[in-house]
Order: sequence, then structure tokens, then C-alpha cells
Amino acid sequence: MKIKTLCFALILALLVHNAVAQSNKKAVFIIIDGVPADIIERLDLPGIKAIADSSGYARAYQGGVKDTYSQTPTISSPGYNNLLTGVWANKHNVVDNDIEAPNYNYWNLFRLLEVKSSRYRTAVFSTWQENRTRLIGEEQEEAGDIRLDHSVDGLEHDTITFPHDTSRVFIRKIDDAVTLEAVNYIRESGPDLTWIYLEFTDDMGHKFGDSPQMDAAVIHADSLIHTVWDAVQDRQGMFQEDWLVVVTTDHGRDARTGRDHGGQSDRERTTWIATNSKNLNSRFTQNPGVVDIFPSICNHIGVAVPEKVAQELDGVPFIGNIDLSDLRATNKNGRITLTWTSHVTDQSKAQVFVTQTNNFKKGFEPDKYTNVGETFIRNGKFSFSINTDAPMVKVAVKGPHHWVNVWVVK
Repeated sequence: MKIKTLCFALILALLVHNAVAQSNKKAVFIIIDGVPADIIERLDLPGIKAIADSSGYARAYQGGVKDTYSQTPTISSPGYNNLLTGVWANKHNVVDNDIEAPNYNYWNLFRLLEVKSSRYRTAVFSTWQENRTRLIGEEQEEAGDIRLDHSVDGLEHDTITFPHDTSRVFIRKIDDAVTLEAVNYIRESGPDLTWIYLEFTDDMGHKFGDSPQMDAAVIHADSLIHTVWDAVQDRQGMFQEDWLVVVTTDHGRDARTGRDHGGQSDRERTTWIATNSKNLNSRFTQNPGVVDIFPSICNHIGVAVPEKVAQELDGVPFIGNIDLSDLRATNKNGRITLTWTSHVTDQSKAQVFVTQTNNFKKGFEPDKYTNVGETFIRNGKFSFSINTDAPMVKVAVKGPHHWVNVWVVK
């Protein structure tokens, strides 16, 4: 009897140890390709609605800050990488679907977690293999030489199981397959960070534009999203885990036909975010950018972003504490004026730092920042003078909870 009791105690201790070894904070983000906000808002989509009803839905944007150095093409791969890295294309250097020369100096979410701790488990389920091999850069030295714990992709190369057809139905079947794999893996293993990517909606957009076929593709994708949501709820009920779900898209579509994208029209830039987070802040209702998802996921999981990475992030969190957003800069005869949206009402202060180098982008030694002053965040404004012939100046502002940055470009 004593042996049985001892064995039971050992098994119980092992289970407790495994539970402690893993975080109970989990996140899964889903990108459904090429679906503008107006379609999401017009259709009956019980999957996305269930997630949004548990917390929130908001219109958002892709494409960087229009008509500035950070303007980014509203194309799929740049859209994915905006989310993955929390920065726009002027930094991550993915400007089209060829993904010729991504700048891996700007860390992606998977690299951040894999470097932070081996206890984090990561997974990708994608209808396009290059999301993992090129954007995340798995097993590439310049991308940190990271290994994901689990991945299901590359099915587009399996023409036996998924024979290619001109109607692109094989892509819908691949969406179904990767979602099923994701649902099973979430239920069985509960990874800490999961990316699910679905493509068929964009295919129907390009083929038919705004049409019944496009609507049907979105409704089908929503049914897949609902199965993921069910799996997350099962995990939460069985293991008392705290799961964040974020659903979004990579770009909108042109207003005339709905077939195209890539430009900076309102409909191409206007996207959306649905999430179940119960810790949303005021940023979520003020037109967040897709780059805001990176720091939001970090805040939920509870992983600290290294300062050198945090200084470069273009996103601000819509989950957790927030100080300021929408940092802008003007330069008039060497007098730089910063403006921002304040998210505080107390006496919180921000420190303002300046550098005339951009070593981070080149992967060299860290940039040397100079502190040029501090101000109350609620003022929403700060000015300073600088004497320089440099083609650009980087300004980084540090609040109590996060960094924001802006470039002053000649």
C-alpha cells in the first residue's frame, strides 16, 4: 500500500512540475488573408463574433503611416511581417511576396519567445510554407537559428493529396487541413504561441472580387476559426489556462472591384482585429495598427522585450498598461517638435532620447542615445533643438510601461 501511495505521489509531483514549467498564459493569432473590414461587418460570422463578443472588435489599419517613411505596401507578406515583428517595412524590409531580403535584426515574436526561455513552446500552422522558412526564418543563423516546437505547412507542394485546380479549391482544402492540425495540437499540447494562417479568402478575392464567392470563402474561414475558438475554450476549462486569441487580416481590397490590393486607398488600408482579451486599454478603440499586436501578445504572455528591440517597435500595446501612442515629429530649422496621444491622466513622465545613427538596422553595435529631456505624458507635446547634418534622427520616448519611437527624415 505504501508503494502505491509513493508512486501516486511521484506521479502527482511530476504533473505539478510540468504544469509549473509551462506558463498558463497562451496566445494564438489567426491571419485570414485579404478580408477588408466592411465584409467582416456585413456578414454573419458566428466564429469571429463569438471571439469579439467575449471582449472586443475594432477597425484597424495596415500599410504604415501613409505618405511617410514607414508607408508599407498593402501586400500579404509585408502584412504578415508587420504583425510578426511589430515594425513597418522600412525596418523589416519585406515589401512584396518575394521576401528577397528580410531584415532579421528586427526580432519576430517566435524568436523573442524561443530566445527568452526553452520552456516556451511555439507552433505554426500555415497554408504557405514561406511564412515559417522566410519570414520567421527558422534555422537561419541571421534570424537567430531558432527551432519551432511544431509546424504544419508546405501542403501546397503535395500535389498528390491536394491536386491543384484552377478554381483554387485545393487551397480551401489545405486551409481545412492546417486548421484541423492546429485544433488537435492546441487541445493536446497547449503551445504558448501559435500562428494559424488561412489563404483561400484572398484567392477568391483575386478571382471574383466582391462577390458571392468571396462571401462564401469568408464564411467558410469563419467556421474554421470557430473550431479553433472551441479548442481554446476546452483548454481553458480543462487546464485553467489564460488564452489570448487575436484574429485579423493582412490587407483590405480595392474599392472599385475588390480584386486587387497593394496601394494606399482607405479600403486597402482598413483592416480589423477581433480578440477575447479582458485587459484591453484605450488604444484598442483608437484605430490600432497591426504592429500593435506584437507588444499586446508580449504583455499577455508576460514576456519582457529586450530594450534594444523595444526601442525600435512601431507598435504600442492594446493590452495592459499604456502610456502614449501616435508619436509624430516635425523639424523646423533644427527645432524638433514631438506630439502624441496621451493615455494617462496622472503625473507620469516620459524620457526623450535621440540618436543620429541607425546601427540597429544594420546589425552593428547598439545606437548611442542621448537624453534630451523629460516631460509630463499628459502634455502630449515636447520640443528640443538639435544641430546635425545627419540624413535622419531617431527619437525614442520611454514611458513607465513601454517605448515609442519616430524617425525625423530629411
